[in-house]
Amino acid sequence: MKITRLLPLAAVALLGLAGCSKSDDAANTSKLEVRLMDAPGDFQSVVLDVRQIEVHLKDEGDPDGWKTLNFSPQVINVLEYVNGRSALLVSDDFAPGDLKEIRLILGPNSYVVGRDGQQYDLKTPSGQTSGVKLKLEKATLKQRETFQLLLDFDVAKSIVERGNWKPGNDKKERYLLKPVIRVVAQDLRGGIVGTVSPAAARPQILAIRSSILGPDTVSTSADASGAYQIGGLPAGTYRVEYYPSATSPANQPAYRNVIRTGITVVNEQMTPLGNTSLN
Repeated sequence: MKITRLLPLAAVALLGLAGCSKSDDAANTSKLEVRLMDAPGDFQSVVLDVRQIEVHLKDEGDPDGWKTLNFSPQVINVLEYVNGRSALLVSDDFAPGDLKEIRLILGPNSYVVGRDGQQYDLKTPSGQTSGVKLKLEKATLKQRETFQLLLDFDVAKSIVERGNWKPGNDKKERYLLKPVIRVVAQDLRGGIVGTVSPAAARPQILAIRSSILGPDTVSTSADASGAYQIGGLPAGTYRVEYYPSATSPANQPAYRNVIRTGITVVNEQMTPLGNTSLN
């Protein structure tokens, strides 16, 4: 899904206080889950080499406020986690408190497989050194609450082709990874779900909500069966736009852009949109 801004969310602080009994710990702590998801992109695979995940527990300018989460380094093909599926990266107990930032440290082994079947390295200089930092606003995890922090990776914006690259050049130099990630509070369980026809149109779907901060846009793409789903949406009224990515076959009606307005999203519910025809 596409990212236009970071949503306010709740998150984590330190482990339970030393000296408390196990029963006290269970009563006083909360659980944090960190998940990663994505929308389809114009690649066969997009593999991220995630080495470490950290959270910042103190003031933004405090260099000693970072805490490493209980995460096992792994490579993740983010294109496997679409249409409501997500990869569980972290599940851990924490004491209630505030969180300022989350940071991903990426290793050197990220790559993409293009539509041509060729593998291309992803250069991630910032991710390998200082990490990919995501600021959080008003982030407070409450006692005895399980909170899911969803990292929504935008393939279309995050993978940038070098302007001077040409076929025949070094494959390692074709793409740069400049991660664009929307942070969503998973307890915001509103969303939309539906299908498009014909499925061969493979449209991009945008859910657009107006707010005091400007339009908040989240997007995904329909899968091969025409199905799509966008979760983690705040309650409100949305405009849903459909843009076909394919061309209709010869002697058949052209695929068209479609805009649906007045779509109401309610927290804790998926709003069914039924089928949308693009003919």
